[in-house]
Amino acid sequence: MSVRHLLTLAELGSENLSRLVDRSLEIAAGDCKGSPLANKTVGIYFRGTSTRTRTAFTVGAIRLGASTIAYGPNDLQIMTGETVDDTTRVLSGFLDALVMRTNASMEEMRVMAAQGRMSIINAMSDNEHPTQAIADLTTLKEEFKQLNRVHVLYVGEGNNTAAALALGVSMTPGMRLTLVTPEGYGLPEDMLKTARNFARQYDACVEEHHDIDKLPRSVNAVYATRWQTMGVPKADPNWQKIFEPYKVTEKMMAEVSKSSETVFMHDLPAVRGGDVTDGVLDGPQSRAFRQAWHKLTSAMAVLEWCANGNGNK
Repeated sequence: MSVRHLLTLAELGSENLSRLVDRSLEIAAGDCKGSPLANKTVGIYFRGTSTRTRTAFTVGAIRLGASTIAYGPNDLQIMTGETVDDTTRVLSGFLDALVMRTNASMEEMRVMAAQGRMSIINAMSDNEHPTQAIADLTTLKEEFKQLNRVHVLYVGEGNNTAAALALGVSMTPGMRLTLVTPEGYGLPEDMLKTARNFARQYDACVEEHHDIDKLPRSVNAVYATRWQTMGVPKADPNWQKIFEPYKVTEKMMAEVSKSSETVFMHDLPAVRGGDVTDGVLDGPQSRAFRQAWHKLTSAMAVLEWCANGNGNK
């Protein structure tokens, strides 16, 4: 079997995405027998901060029977001038999978994925957070029992979480995503084009506009993210004033909710009083912390899927 990587949902495909969501739900229900990663070693290489994703992949790997080794942003000799190719040749002789987070593009991940021994898993790059989207779809399917005809309203910046969500929705038949973003802070045009192309193929819908006064009604879920992705400041000194109308409040939830069925989601960390109010994040409609827990079940599903494709070790 060839090595399996997860770099982007666009390359994962609709069928594999659906399988990973369903497997994540099975794991959540307690269906995780044996140790599919026994005698395997998973590297956790994070060049940026992380609470949920790093912990989820570490705990998930251990629960699946693997050993883990963690690398901080300055631990590998890449930082002293060793080439990515040389580092990869060494690591691929030791590791079965490398879970990576970088604040830059996924180009480094692609270079590392060129070898055929070690799986590379994108735990977030600057333009996509694929494992977050798997956790998101898992949370939604657990809540609504199916994803067909589920309508998600995303409010805020068109960041890497929004990009992954757009790809995930676009490859899920019958789903709909409406992104309402501040002018100049929407999804990159190439990402939006890719998502719309997938949506046409799978009878889904992904649309974006910038008018906060024209929110859709009776949606199934409202989704927010932190406005400063990875805490990176924005160039415009007045950006907070631009984003303020996009805060998810109790009033906004009441306006767009489909009675009590509508749920609130957030990839966390949240800026309380910034992107969302305490009343929404801690309220009865919130599934943000269940969503965070599904980072673990989705990480385990991804690690299993990658391990099952690695027959060379």
